[in-house]
Amino acid sequence: MLQQVGKWLLVFGLVLAGVGGVFYLLGRAGLGRLPGDVSFGGKSWRVYFPVATCILVSVLLTLLLWVLSWLRR
Repeated sequence: MLQQVGKWLLVFGLVLAGVGGVFYLLGRAGLGRLPGDVSFGGKSWRVYFPVATCILVSVLLTLLLWVLSWLRR
C-alpha cells in the first residue's frame, strides 16, 4: 500500500516539475507579455489579466489534443 502511494507521489512530483519547467521556459520566451494582456495598478499593487496569453494557450492545447485524437484513430 505505501509503495503504491510512494510511486504515485513520485510520478506526481516529476510531472509537476516538468510543468514548472515548461512554464519557466515559456515565461523566458515572452509568453505572458503579449499585446492584449491587461495590466494595471498603483504604487504598491498590480492586477494582471493575461487575456491574449490565455487565448493563445487555449488554441495551442486545442490543436494538440485534436492531433492526438486524430492519431489515436
